[in-house]
Amino acid sequence: MTAGRIYILICFLVASGLGQAQSAGGSALTTAEYRAEIDRLLSATQQLDSSGSPVPQPLCDLPQNWRVATDQRTFEISTEGLQRDVRRYEKEKNVANAAAIRARLQSLRGDLDGFETAPPDVTMSRAKLSTILTRPEFRDVHGPTWLDRFKQRLLAFVLHILERMFRSTAIPTISKFFVYGLMAIAVLVLGYFAYRSIFVGNNFETVIPKDLPVSAKEWMIWHREARDAAAKGEWRDAIHLAYWAGISFLERQGTWKPDRARTPREYLRLSSSSEYRETLTALTQIFELAWYAKRGASEKTFSQTLEALEKLGCH
Repeated sequence: MTAGRIYILICFLVASGLGQAQSAGGSALTTAEYRAEIDRLLSATQQLDSSGSPVPQPLCDLPQNWRVATDQRTFEISTEGLQRDVRRYEKEKNVANAAAIRARLQSLRGDLDGFETAPPDVTMSRAKLSTILTRPEFRDVHGPTWLDRFKQRLLAFVLHILERMFRSTAIPTISKFFVYGLMAIAVLVLGYFAYRSIFVGNNFETVIPKDLPVSAKEWMIWHREARDAAAKGEWRDAIHLAYWAGISFLERQGTWKPDRARTPREYLRLSSSSEYRETLTALTQIFELAWYAKRGASEKTFSQTLEALEKLGCH
């Protein structure tokens, strides 16, 4: 073996040894160390409240993930979402983005506390939720009646006839006064139906439907409105808007056909075979307790809602 080849072999062995030494140096954290790290980052977020303040160094030095060793197994907890929130704050320093960072850290802290404690008994909560869903407002939800559909078809038929009349090639042979008379009658008829729709028949459906599907508004708009509500401390409204962001996202993905008349429980039934079933179930429970039962709406539950949206793909 030549001296050049021996030199190359020695360099390769030294580099391999250094790589193994570096990989062996990254030891996993204990749950106590992981809790202390989260608390340290939470403490650093207090500096984000003042407008224009720079990002604290601990939040800039985040690893790609944390390795946490427990008695059962070793977990790898990604910091991708937290880093994304930090980058968003660097671009736009405001209270909402600062609250998002704090909410995510509190969610991680809550996940750790939940892992170390026994799962709570949800029998009473489930019974209360079932009682809420038996209320009259859920039983009476339905789509347009046959009378509403008949009115809409009749109006469409009248408009179709008028359109054919005014596009007919026979119009030049008709007296101009007769044509103007038909136009005046058409305007009066349309004005009458418009008056009935706005001031008389609250249930009358106009040519343009009043209730558009949830996905008619982009999920990103719902999501931004939810964050704006959270910035004002309106947690119940924030959770409500975040829930509809998730529904709009799934509807845009083609999980189900748009229908404004559906209840949250009907959306759950439609997602029974979807990969998002478990995440949507958790999101629905948070929404129903906060919106219908009027309890549990807080910064923590809003952060849990944001976590659920990220699992759906809303980020």
